[in-house]
Amino acid sequence: MPTRARLTPAIADVRRAVREAFDVAGVGAGGLVLVGCSGGADSLALAAAAGFEGARAGLRVGAVIVEHGLQAETASVAARTAEALLGLGLDPVQVVPVNVGESGGPEAAARTARYEALDAAAATLGAKFVLLGHTLDDQAETVLLGLGRGSGPKSLAGMSTVSGSYLRPLLAIRRATTEAFCRDSSLDYWTDPQNSDPRFTRVKLRHEVLPLLETALGGGVAEALARTANLLRADATALDQLAAELFSTEAQVAATTATLDCEALAKHPSALSSRLIKLAIETVGGQASATAIESVTALVLDWHGQKPLTLSGTRVERTGRSLVFRTTKTLKTGAC
Repeated sequence: MPTRARLTPAIADVRRAVREAFDVAGVGAGGLVLVGCSGGADSLALAAAAGFEGARAGLRVGAVIVEHGLQAETASVAARTAEALLGLGLDPVQVVPVNVGESGGPEAAARTARYEALDAAAATLGAKFVLLGHTLDDQAETVLLGLGRGSGPKSLAGMSTVSGSYLRPLLAIRRATTEAFCRDSSLDYWTDPQNSDPRFTRVKLRHEVLPLLETALGGGVAEALARTANLLRADATALDQLAAELFSTEAQVAATTATLDCEALAKHPSALSSRLIKLAIETVGGQASATAIESVTALVLDWHGQKPLTLSGTRVERTGRSLVFRTTKTLKTGAC
């Protein structure tokens, strides 16, 4: 059973957030969920709260500690964290070493390795969900990063509480609250020195940009950015659903192709037409980047006899009113 701690506001807030996430995701009694835990305050508080709430709900709670091997002390941090989690009643607790590649830069490569390890552990152990310790502060940083890069609404919508097999219960909880949770629970958490390294973009946002905005705008910026993400996510979800319904009636889908009518596409608002194009590209196995969607849109709105487009995994050609998306991937024997 999880260690009992004196109930404080921070402990109550984090436990409530976990309980509500379990309810939203429909996590039933008897199943297994895993907590992705680094040993930092956010994930350690999440693990402790999940262990407590899981025991009350008849739910098994385990943990996966991904050891990236990028710093000399991370192996010993992982071992200490595993010991702490076992003491909190989590079972099973696994330490998973990974090899971090170089693709996309150090942050992206570490993230890719981490998610691959979490997915593999969940599949092996039969866990329905993996809990992640992203907080409101992380959400604000994500939105601000998207704004700075000129990203679309999907990126600005930030992270969802439920995303496939991932649960993020702490998106309405501040980082200071998870640190208070750990102090109130007598849990020693690890402070990753890389979280203060200005070479990383998120560190600059956290320690330079957000404090400046808080001062300039009189506070409440992190909460406002997180609120913006929630509003945009609701809009994006509604548009995605509408686009999926339109695609099911307007697109002609065959084994290796998807066809859309250009005149029908041109009549839709751009928010819908771009989504229909995205769905067509993905239906034939292509990658629907923003650049790819813009190029295909030009075949609809600025047609003057252009040659077919060769995109990643997709060839797109306009013939008259028809816009034909064709896979460029080799089908496996027996594929439909």
